[in-house]
Amino acid sequence: MPHPHPHLPSTQAAVDAVRALAEEFGLEITVTDDIGADQTSRRTSSGAFRVLDEDGSLPHEAYVELGGSPSVSVRLYPEDDARILVDGVEFDDVPRDAVPGFVRALHTGLAHVKGRFFPPGQWLIVPVPGGETYQELIPSMTLTPWLSGRIR
Repeated sequence: MPHPHPHLPSTQAAVDAVRALAEEFGLEITVTDDIGADQTSRRTSSGAFRVLDEDGSLPHEAYVELGGSPSVSVRLYPEDDARILVDGVEFDDVPRDAVPGFVRALHTGLAHVKGRFFPPGQWLIVPVPGGETYQELIPSMTLTPWLSGRIR
């Protein structure tokens, strides 16, 4: 079965893809890089005060903030996944390869908010081109102007 997204072999490749989307949509972008096992947030495979992983590689984690609406930040982990925060709604464990499609869905009108009576709540739903759909409960049912404009 073909992979639904272009493969991004590294954190830097994902940062470059998000940077290209920021340029395409006219968004400001800020990137903070943490390089080395002693700098990244989730490194448990290397010992204390070690910069390299056991295999000799140098892990790279990046934090990306995009300007504009919605408020979007992406933490790209060396383990091939990301945490994406959209107007206060947190999406954990998004595969690194899906990050560009996720960001594109936010800025092309694919993402939407859906309410339910049971269980009660409102969810941000982000269908990513290529198949996956990510959905998360909007905390405390507080809707930002951007989220309010996406209710279906």
